[in-house]
Amino acid sequence: MEIEKIMEALKNKGYSTSYFEKAEDAGEYLNEKIDNKTVGFGDSATLLSMEMFQKLSSHNEVFDPQNCSEEMDFIVIAKKCLSTEIYLTSVNALSATGEIVNIDGTGNRVAGSLFGHEKVYFVVGINKLVPTLEDAIWRARNIAAPQNAMRLGLQTPCAKRGDRCYDCTNPDRICNGMVIHLKKMNDIDMEIVLINEQLGF
Repeated sequence: MEIEKIMEALKNKGYSTSYFEKAEDAGEYLNEKIDNKTVGFGDSATLLSMEMFQKLSSHNEVFDPQNCSEEMDFIVIAKKCLSTEIYLTSVNALSATGEIVNIDGTGNRVAGSLFGHEKVYFVVGINKLVPTLEDAIWRARNIAAPQNAMRLGLQTPCAKRGDRCYDCTNPDRICNGMVIHLKKMNDIDMEIVLINEQLGF
């Protein structure tokens, strides 16, 4: 897939776009762009690997559900993330035609990507790119969700077998809601930060 064509498709859907060969360069870019703001994170292995919490915390007020404390547990922090000025997350899949697909268990990650912020950044490794919306939905369900369930040590069939979605009824299930961004949401700035590295799931 040609990055230029994907970026053009995203621009046609209303998104700002940026592209970096390395995650380190993308991290520096975000660290420069986001200053003296309240920042919320959606649960993201990509952002975790880029150490964005550590970078941004030195000059912003950052809330990250993956960095909980005794004073603020996951739910408390996740709620605070929904009302920050800036929101950062990744995607489970991004189609070459410009659609974004995310699956969520609790809902905080997809909720934060839809409304309430000055700007949302979707930080996306090249491994998330697929040709079509149908491929993006398939990837979210059969690659991203099982790998995230395995990462979290859950007891779902997909986590135990690591191969595909079983549409289970397990209480640990993390694919309870799916959001498809067909275009950029109204009244909010959104930027897709593409990185030519394998990042996250």
